Amino acid sequence: MTRKEGGGSGAADETEVRIYSLATTVNECIVFLEEAEGNRLLPIWIGLAEGQAIAIRFSGIVLPRPLTHDLLLSAIKTLGWSVEKIVVTDLRENTFYANIHLRRNAEERLVDSRPSDAIAVAVRAGCPMFVKARVFERCQVLSKPISEKEVSRFKEDLKNLKPEDIFKDIVKKPPKAHPEEGKGGGREGANE
Repeated sequence: MTRKEGGGSGAADETEVRIYSLATTVNECIVFLEEAEGNRLLPIWIGLAEGQAIAIRFSGIVLPRPLTHDLLLSAIKTLGWSVEKIVVTDLRENTFYANIHLRRNAEERLVDSRPSDAIAVAVRAGCPMFVKARVFERCQVLSKPISEKEVSRFKEDLKNLKPEDIFKDIVKKPPKAHPEEGKGGGREGANE
């Protein structure tokens, strides 16, 4: 859902998203964010460690000792802050950017973050996640499958999806696609 100014924790140009799925390849992970009220999927390539950190908490597993994102959230809370939301803010040169929005009483702070770290904190904090409109505009997105046949085809296609498949047509004008076919996005960071 796209939030309006003053009507919630999101700005007018932010679309609320949630995790649709995580896919793992040999040396990286892809987190798919879906619109809360829509059919677009935003794929973000992240590192295996970050994907594991999201998957562990997203699946409800609680470890006896805190991982890095647990420690970060604990430090935020101990200092009297709360995580209000995370926002995937931009896509520049095939790199995604995000912010973690913190609040303490009337004071607000933005913390620059990689999307994978922001998402890992969000699933621990139970806060909403948003994507700026410009991110959807700057990358090619996928559409959620509708039928069981499309779901099966989508899962099969994910097994063979590589970042090069997504980026190869970004500079060229993409050909017209079938309504159920989608396009992908970008990589989270150059060093992942």
